[in-house]
Amino acid sequence: MAASRICGLDELEENKAVKVDIDGVSIALVKDSAGEVFAIGDTCTHGDISLSEGFVEGDTLECWAHGSQFSLRTGKPLTLPAYEPVPVYQVNLVDGDIYIDPAVTLAV
Repeated sequence: MAASRICGLDELEENKAVKVDIDGVSIALVKDSAGEVFAIGDTCTHGDISLSEGFVEGDTLECWAHGSQFSLRTGKPLTLPAYEPVPVYQVNLVDGDIYIDPAVTLAV
């Protein structure tokens, strides 16, 4: 599978998650306050909840339903009730555009 263009970097709001679907894979995309972009699996491992509807705090994304926080860098849950990580996807920036290949995970 090849990387897909998702959007322009300037189209993302800081500290707000956006859900994107690439070839049937749901991904939560986040640009932090430093301008770094992260892509993690959009489904909370504690329940079938969309993480992109949650809250970005620093380098974490918090599930709105039960409060589990996931590291945007590693996908690991930092708080209970979740104890399984979500996948983390490689983000490539090319000429101000964001590209992601859902077949390339950095962590699971």
